[in-house]
Amino acid sequence: MHLADLSAHQLAELVKKKEVSALEATEAALERVRAVDGEPGRLDGPADDVEKVHAFITVTDERARQQAKDIDARLAKGEVPGPLAGVPYTVKDIFAVKDVLTTAASRILSNFVAPYTATPVARMDAAGAVMLGKVNLDEFTYGSSNESSAYQPAARNPWNPAHVPGGSSGGSAAAVAAGEGALSLGTDTAGSIRQPAAFCGIVGMKPTYGRVSRYGLIAFGSSLDCPGPMARNVRDTALMLNAIAGPDPRDSTAAATPASDYTAALEEGVKGLRIGLSPDYDKITFFNAETGEIDSQPLPKEIAAAVLRAADKLSDAGARIIENVPMPHTRYGIPAYFVISRVEAASNLHRFDGVKYGYRTALKPKDLRDLYRKTRAEGFGPQPKLRILMGMYVSAAQYSEQYYHRALQVRSLIRGDFDTAFDANGTHKLDALLTATTPTTAFPVGDIYGDSVLMQYADQLAVPANHAGVPAISLPAGLSGDKLPLGIQLVGPDFSEATLLRTARAYEAATEGDAWRSERPQVLANI
Repeated sequence: MHLADLSAHQLAELVKKKEVSALEATEAALERVRAVDGEPGRLDGPADDVEKVHAFITVTDERARQQAKDIDARLAKGEVPGPLAGVPYTVKDIFAVKDVLTTAASRILSNFVAPYTATPVARMDAAGAVMLGKVNLDEFTYGSSNESSAYQPAARNPWNPAHVPGGSSGGSAAAVAAGEGALSLGTDTAGSIRQPAAFCGIVGMKPTYGRVSRYGLIAFGSSLDCPGPMARNVRDTALMLNAIAGPDPRDSTAAATPASDYTAALEEGVKGLRIGLSPDYDKITFFNAETGEIDSQPLPKEIAAAVLRAADKLSDAGARIIENVPMPHTRYGIPAYFVISRVEAASNLHRFDGVKYGYRTALKPKDLRDLYRKTRAEGFGPQPKLRILMGMYVSAAQYSEQYYHRALQVRSLIRGDFDTAFDANGTHKLDALLTATTPTTAFPVGDIYGDSVLMQYADQLAVPANHAGVPAISLPAGLSGDKLPLGIQLVGPDFSEATLLRTARAYEAATEGDAWRSERPQVLANI
């Protein structure tokens, strides 16, 4: 087996035993990048290459080699370089990394070299992992397909490059699925880790809000953003969460509670756990612009069947399946997200003005206001501009009660659904809720791009966990008839990551012999 196809925990063990050097593992990953990735994304690059993955914006190969040599040198001295020793990984280009270009996939940060390193990246480095580079995303994470990046070609789905990898952590998901690093660091604001994980057939986890520090993360929705791990299996996900989770004095929103060892109970099974199914997650609800009514339609049969198969597997493993758990406010997750996220995005985008750092217009401005106007008009793409306009509108004094405050009230109702379902003294007493991750498989490139509303509904089943702040994990659950990955999701109460990972591992173990587990992404067919 090629070193690039080994899991993170396998590779770390080989490196620690000195059977493989960290430099050999790094070179193998860089070789895979050269084989499958093609041209890195660049400003105004071509958008029509459908052969390669294009996960990267910046490949930091020399930095990676130096990190690997440092790990090998520490091993030679008898030191322990960390639990992820020599494991290649990638970072979504929304995290600051000192002395490395940090673009947020936007022209307005196209010349920004960060002067400091984000806490999650620093912790991966401290755990011995080797950063291969920065990977593509929707501009400022605004999107569900990766198509809105200012850096083209945007990332493609390794299972079929004519399809999107999902967003906004699509570059991360595509890189992991294609073997361009065993792990990737993503962010999840409305499903931005879980949706691309489902589309690309990997594992992706949104931790409890505050479980992983946001220090050094270029913010989208400050009350929603969660950094999290992406990997090819559950054990690697737990190992990566071990590395990045925990209190951080530089982030006042980081949880003060010490993190657990998320690998400790992975193999304990699910006997006695209560896993819920909700009819409110069996359908997609949307506003019908033609009739003016709220309509709904059931999930596609193969996605609904994947959820039921997972329930059967977990039941066979000893879990108790609780059906008909009401989650009545799920349908309002996207409308509330539309309002809250855009208000927070508009506020966060005010810092990009061409004065302190980043892109500045080459045109001669008349005054300071004109400098702001020209710089922002040239630097931002359509999606940031749309969010600024809508955020300013719904937070204006005359509309904030009607829209923003009402959306905050809806968020509380969604949180209440989860509190009721997980209440240890309540009717259902769930340890986890089992749902589909997405209402579709990965859609074709260009299929819904430009329709902001339709694009947003790709996150309808994922976004309630962000409103509630609770943890959730997406797992691969088979392939569709056209060989695209299907994803299922487990959602749990606050700080229940260990239970979710344990449940996910039980499902993974129960399906290890399934034929779909041996299938490989299309881009690896000739590797």
